[in-house]
Amino acid sequence: MTPEELMYTEEHEWVARRDGNVIRVGITEYAQDQLGDVVYVQLPEVGNQVDAGAAAGEVESTKSVSEIYAPATGEVTAVNEALDEQPELINSDPYGEGWIFEITVDDPDALEGLLDAEAYRALTEKE
Repeated sequence: MTPEELMYTEEHEWVARRDGNVIRVGITEYAQDQLGDVVYVQLPEVGNQVDAGAAAGEVESTKSVSEIYAPATGEVTAVNEALDEQPELINSDPYGEGWIFEITVDDPDALEGLLDAEAYRALTEKE
């Protein structure tokens, strides 16, 4: 499942526009499927500045550890604290309750380079 209203990165994060310059970030269903059972999430700290393409956190599963990359430059303004107690939300609801963090982006136009659902599906079909 690849929700049409979201944007995607080549590193398998999804991005949802929120109010104004705020975006919500998580990992895709494809990514969580590749990882297997998620057992721990290292969340970024609220107030941290993140750079587009730089690691902002990690997801640890029974198979491996994968970095979560910031899709845009800005300030982390919220994290999904429920993942501290229930990291498996990433597996059960990656596009809903399994969101990871929110960023207030410096330049909303920077999101223009992200993939739409069709381009993301084409990317995952190649892998």
